Amino acid sequence: MSRLASIVAVAAALAALGLRPAEAADMDDAIYWHVQADQLEYRVGDGADVLAWDANAWIGNDDHRIAFKSEGENPVGKRLEEAELQVLYRRPVSEFFDVNAGIRHDLRPDPDRTYGVIGIQGLARQFVETDANLFVSETGDVSARFEAEVDWLLTQRLILQPMVEADVAFSEDRRIRSGAGINTIEAGLRLKYEIRREFAPYIGLHYERKFGTTANFARDEGDDVDALRFVAGVSFWF
Repeated sequence: MSRLASIVAVAAALAALGLRPAEAADMDDAIYWHVQADQLEYRVGDGADVLAWDANAWIGNDDHRIAFKSEGENPVGKRLEEAELQVLYRRPVSEFFDVNAGIRHDLRPDPDRTYGVIGIQGLARQFVETDANLFVSETGDVSARFEAEVDWLLTQRLILQPMVEADVAFSEDRRIRSGAGINTIEAGLRLKYEIRREFAPYIGLHYERKFGTTANFARDEGDDVDALRFVAGVSFWF
């Protein structure tokens, strides 16, 4: 918990500076900030209902930023299943891509894990938002994650957003029930309606499947290895 307390303390100190949002910045080296929740949703379908989130924030200037990322899932009526927090240094390497480096701390599953992170994110061809990261845990295990999503404008306010995420481990970590190879693949399709540019409720479908030894670990725990759920939620930024 001391690691988490340090992270929270850094975030609080930055917030206390009273810095301006991105829209208010009028100088190249001005300090500004941005907060965004891509997913804040309720999932209903196979297995238990789930509350899920995927959010991020950053503070800095055009060349140097500190970024915060958090995502997780909480089955309704059960203990928290997955929760992670990342604190990253971010710097642009081209017009469309940034490099990230920092730490990731998983509060769940038990036991908790801390990782070093290095990755790249940005806008690829066809306006596909990509995020690829390599993780090295405190126990020396190496894993990777790749995410991609794209916004298809059906109208000026109606947006269809497909996404895919894959987690891969290069070694087995039995204590957190992670096998070597492809661990999980998630795919989703969400239909958003932008009431304002900053606020959009949405509905959609989300599918998740575990593979290989990771799936075997899930079966041993009595958990499903795949699930298809209907989702309803909101995305917002400020």
